[in-house]
Amino acid sequence: MTSTLRELPKSLHWQAALGAANDITEKWNRPDEPGGAITLFDSRSIQGHASGGLANLTTGESFSIDNVVRFASVTKHIFAALALLRSDSGLSLNDTLGQYLPELKAPMSQVTIGQALDMTGGLPDVRETLALLGVSVYTASEPEAILEFLAQEGTLNFPAGTEISYSNTGYRLVEAILNRQGILFEDLLQQHIARPLDIRLHAPETWFDVVPGLVPGYWKDKSGWKTASAGLHLSASGSLTGSLRSLTVWLQSLLADRGPGAGVLGMLTAQRHLHDGIPTAYGLGTTSSDIGEHKVYGHGGSHAGYKTYFLLHPELDAGVALVSNREDTAAYAAALDVMAALLGSSLPPRSQAIPDGLYASIAEPYWLNVNNGVASYLGSADNLFQGSDKDEAISLSAHMPMRLRWDGRAVKGEIGHAPRHFVPVESNDCLAMVQGRWLHPQSKAAFDIEGDQFVMGVGPLRARGQLTSLGLGRLLVELPDGPWQKSFCLYFQGYNVRLISNRSRVLSFRRDECRSRWKATA
Repeated sequence: MTSTLRELPKSLHWQAALGAANDITEKWNRPDEPGGAITLFDSRSIQGHASGGLANLTTGESFSIDNVVRFASVTKHIFAALALLRSDSGLSLNDTLGQYLPELKAPMSQVTIGQALDMTGGLPDVRETLALLGVSVYTASEPEAILEFLAQEGTLNFPAGTEISYSNTGYRLVEAILNRQGILFEDLLQQHIARPLDIRLHAPETWFDVVPGLVPGYWKDKSGWKTASAGLHLSASGSLTGSLRSLTVWLQSLLADRGPGAGVLGMLTAQRHLHDGIPTAYGLGTTSSDIGEHKVYGHGGSHAGYKTYFLLHPELDAGVALVSNREDTAAYAAALDVMAALLGSSLPPRSQAIPDGLYASIAEPYWLNVNNGVASYLGSADNLFQGSDKDEAISLSAHMPMRLRWDGRAVKGEIGHAPRHFVPVESNDCLAMVQGRWLHPQSKAAFDIEGDQFVMGVGPLRARGQLTSLGLGRLLVELPDGPWQKSFCLYFQGYNVRLISNRSRVLSFRRDECRSRWKATA
């Protein structure tokens, strides 16, 4: 572990922040384990930094702020800034996707560029949709084929502008718009940010492109640490690579509001709203979070084996950034802890207001799993904190805001600014009625239900997942997907079944009658 700190103004608690950063990085200093680094900075200089663990498990190189990593979704705010302010593409936030991508069908074609970038567009996430079709995280893909796939139906997870839910697809589609005008993200990046700031940032198209100095990402299973990889075409939703030092220099230009960062932060963090005027905490590739009386802005990134987060306090001219090459890093929680220490403030206490258990909505395909103050909604988990009183549980997430209460019989409140009502699951035995094969004709995908197992894939790649009843003709599936465990719901409606996860709710399979009858009589 290394750390440094210079003499600083006393209005901010830099020494305490460095101590919090050291507490985080010190946990990575175990033999032969990956790590990461954290910087503390204002608009003028890096005020302190801490690092721990290894950048490369093969060479034993220690992690530093100069190691190159994948920033993942931290890419989003940079792409949004370049596309809207520096590309000369003429894009307006009120333009619809269909104006530039005529092959898209309604309602997807009617989503505005603003909605595509602020997570209110209802666009199904490509990676999660492909995962529900049985496509492995490791399978390589091409951008043209992905765009054709998205254009097949045009279905949305929810009507655009009615709720907020995270999806990478909007950034992919806006990048496709620029590409058709001959504008490349990498060129914009070099011209307007990397060269003017004299930093090394790159936006490779695929995981397999050579990136100078890139350190491996790692994830851990029962046998030890594994090198991470992924096949999906990266797109401008998460393609950026660089060092923590380079990222920090860029963030300093945002705080200074000059040079390449001039006018950027104000545009990215401008208040966005749902159709009914409800304000959201997600801007354009940025989020806002409250720490006590302070409002900070930032964003995180998560690729297989890489985690990133940054938080900025423009009024106090202060920032925190974190990168890590280990899958188990809780980057958002870590960044919040360091920023809270820097501000001399505190996060709300963790909430235990919602009893542990599995809950489901009535006559809808929504579910909530609560375990020790962590709520997993449609398979995506977030910590719960105390809200306005001890009986209210909230998340601090801008892309999955939760505000929930337990009334003794049900969980009521909002998720993604949409009203939700959950009751404890009363399981029923629908398995006997849904045995056999189910098909997705458009993609030729299929899965089988065999006893209490969900089975998908071909040959030796057939994966098995456990089925758990959610009652009322719904089954919860838990299935391994590379370094992750994916959870989704099978929502049966007669001879059709919808596959529902947090980021993808558009796929509908139908029963293969011939195969199901054969299975029943075999």
